[in-house]
Amino acid sequence: MKQLYLIIFLLLTGFALQAQSNMDKPVSASFTQAHVEEFVTTLERQTGYHFYYDPIGFDSLRITLQVNARPLTEVLRLAFASTTYHYAIAGDQVFLTKGQQISTELAAGYFGTQPAAESNANAINFNTGNAKEAVRATTENKVYTVGIKTADFKPGKVTLAGYVRDIKTGEALVGATVFETALKVGASTDQFGYYSLSLPRGRHILTARGLTMKDARRQIELYDDGRLNIDMQEQVTTLKEVKISADKIANVRSTDMGVTRLDIQDIKQVPTAFGEPDVLRVVTTLPGVQTVGEATTGFNVRGGSADQNLILLNDATIYNPAHFFGFFSSFDPDIVKSVELYKSSIPEKYGGRLSSVLEVINREGNKNKFTGSAGIGLITSRLNIEGPIDSGKTSFIFGGRTTYANWLLNLLPKEYKNSSASFYDLSLGISHQINEKNNIYFNGYFSSDAFRLNSDTTYAYGNRNFSLKWKHNFNNKFYGVFTAGTDRYQYSIADAGNSVEAYKLKFDVNQTFVKADFNYYLSRKHTLTMGLSSLLYKLHPGDQQPVGANSLVVPVTIAAEQALESAAYIGDNYEVTDKLSLSLGLRYSMFNYLGPKKVNEYAPGLPRQTVNLVDSVNYASGKVIHTYQGPEIRVSARYLVTDEFSIKASYNTLRQYIHLISNTTAISPTDVYKLSDPNIKPQFGQQVSLGFYKNFSSNTIETSVEVYYKKIKDYLDYRSGAVLVLNPHLETDVLSTQGKAYGAEFLLRKNAGKLNGWMSYTYSRTFLKQNDVNEGELINGGAYYPANYDKPHSFNFTGNFKFSHRYSASLNVVYSTGRPITLPLSKYQYAGSERVYYSDRNAYRIPDYFRSDFSINLEGNHRVHQTFHNSWSFGVYNLTGRQNAYSTYFTEQGGAINGYKLSIFAKPIPFINYNIRF
Repeated sequence: MKQLYLIIFLLLTGFALQAQSNMDKPVSASFTQAHVEEFVTTLERQTGYHFYYDPIGFDSLRITLQVNARPLTEVLRLAFASTTYHYAIAGDQVFLTKGQQISTELAAGYFGTQPAAESNANAINFNTGNAKEAVRATTENKVYTVGIKTADFKPGKVTLAGYVRDIKTGEALVGATVFETALKVGASTDQFGYYSLSLPRGRHILTARGLTMKDARRQIELYDDGRLNIDMQEQVTTLKEVKISADKIANVRSTDMGVTRLDIQDIKQVPTAFGEPDVLRVVTTLPGVQTVGEATTGFNVRGGSADQNLILLNDATIYNPAHFFGFFSSFDPDIVKSVELYKSSIPEKYGGRLSSVLEVINREGNKNKFTGSAGIGLITSRLNIEGPIDSGKTSFIFGGRTTYANWLLNLLPKEYKNSSASFYDLSLGISHQINEKNNIYFNGYFSSDAFRLNSDTTYAYGNRNFSLKWKHNFNNKFYGVFTAGTDRYQYSIADAGNSVEAYKLKFDVNQTFVKADFNYYLSRKHTLTMGLSSLLYKLHPGDQQPVGANSLVVPVTIAAEQALESAAYIGDNYEVTDKLSLSLGLRYSMFNYLGPKKVNEYAPGLPRQTVNLVDSVNYASGKVIHTYQGPEIRVSARYLVTDEFSIKASYNTLRQYIHLISNTTAISPTDVYKLSDPNIKPQFGQQVSLGFYKNFSSNTIETSVEVYYKKIKDYLDYRSGAVLVLNPHLETDVLSTQGKAYGAEFLLRKNAGKLNGWMSYTYSRTFLKQNDVNEGELINGGAYYPANYDKPHSFNFTGNFKFSHRYSASLNVVYSTGRPITLPLSKYQYAGSERVYYSDRNAYRIPDYFRSDFSINLEGNHRVHQTFHNSWSFGVYNLTGRQNAYSTYFTEQGGAINGYKLSIFAKPIPFINYNIRF
């Protein structure tokens, strides 16, 4: 035993001698109001010492000091003179503390009868790893060995990869960064929390940062390729604290342009109708995103229509993303993990839509213990449960919501007495880790809506989505994700008020998809993405059947449609220099319109009208009727002017093969979806963008300006008097138009402090034209006219003020120009009947939109060891009671045509919501 004590003593002495050698290295540096991170990095680089400190305790320290060839101890003494900060040196480690100084000497009698070592050395705890097994790094006070340890470090670079997780729940952290400060090498985690770095062999200090998480520093000795999983702790910040995280500089440093990532905590602070946090309502406050009016389903991005947005929930397509007249989104806020909106530099892995991609990913569930949450509001309730199935390997998360809103509708004026509305949705997610290389994820979503407004006509719609995903790590540099799933959106209209006219009208959109996405970390400068996908559409455009034996309604069924959309893509994120980065991508898509189908053929050179119909050709099942195909280009660049200022540019082209046929400006249950066919071409768009991004006040204030120009080809508009429902030759009532959209977007966002939030202004114009005489009808004489969703000016303010950790107040202000409308101008007699003369299409506008919302949020106490945590939110929606137009319509009364405006929320709407977590 004495020999063991002697060996330990000699080791400690050796560390001390080495440390003394490092300490003798002179330090020369100049600091002016330097942050502790800059100060520590400089000293580590010059002396070889490793520093440990709590960034929160040092966030207010600024160091002004100039030294030339001075010992480390003297530099530290001068830096902390007349402050409450202290330092302690143990071996080659330096511990910085605030308030209380720590001792690094061994206690007397530690070795029994042996005296305490008269040294500042402290034993270093090594964790020897295996090249094939992941090392789990949970603390800063260890040096973790990755790879098989050898006598010395071989030259060359190796790959370090792993997962970044929340230590409390075991869930992956999306968008966290892991970087080596001295080498300025870093990487962000993907949606699985996975990162990959190329580093030279040797000793490194890694820093992991994530939104709302405490910075984690990890020491490693890197001998070979290996895995290092990093666990992070949630950060409880003080109100005055300024926390600099990787997310706050991503807007400047990334090559992504027109991309917004939302934190679920920010979403929950924005006041919305009836008090329930709403993903879509917050998305519409972002620059470049608008809605056509109060309580409408869907949104418009950069001059695009509502159906030009690809909305994904765990890789499943959501066709109608809203409940209850658009007041609630389809996404349960309690189980959402991340929200990303792509408006400009859309990744090459996505396709099929022209304007944007909204990707919503749910959490995987707590892998360590059972937890849950619940919320009760005036018209909705929700419940979520999550926990481990097999401790550490498998977890689940389940959420459900429902409404009981009929009591509210009964309070409306008597013309709405015969009204009802209801909805519910269910979400289930299961994740399982087979081993370090294989993970499986299952996600399911089911929703149902039904309503009627003062009539016997009932409208209903619902989503049903399932997906199964397998993630396989081939090695540290290369992994693949294989996904298969089905999506279904069905909607119906039923009227049984009159037994003679009783009917039910049904529509549905079905799709089955498979895809394989690969990510290859080629080197520090190149990260490759590539993949394949295939999507099978099957649409039933309309089926009307009589209801009851007395109904005289004639059955009508529009033939089903099906098509196969396939794509292959490859992309490269190329870091040319430290300042210049490029993202280059190419996607090639192919669309095959398939039988069985009867296709109408029209006389060439003449308008597509029934009088010009010359033949109808029947195609067998599975027969390729027509093929559209072409490349889609994705290019973006970022030039870093300074660490806090960058310039970005992007160009992309996209193709869309499915069309929303609607006579309304918002998505509704009476809409029809139509696939491209020999008579209706796919939409094509191309967009060029330029942006300037600048951060202020230690990256806590973000500003950006983006300008864009977009060209649109073959967007569908409609002939005057078009019949859109149950039309067997729909191509005769639609017109192929060309369009252009341009605008500028301004954003100011404050991420920290008592007052936080964002303010945005958007100037956006969208024009269409139909000047092809072969189409038969020229709209507005072939001149450009505003699209139905053209709204030039839009302003949004979303702010939250924290009085304390428990009390906060939120304010939301929205203003936008009224959307275009076509007005009846006069009446006239023609051919013995009275006609109405209308203005040019969309020549007028409805009144401008303005709304302000206010809420107060009360959190329960923040004791850690308690079973239940609760919170309240009180507020008022439409605080000023403005009567915004939901719709406008015209009726003839006494020989005159009168216009009317319908307002949904014409008065302030108070709300209260109670939430509980357990």
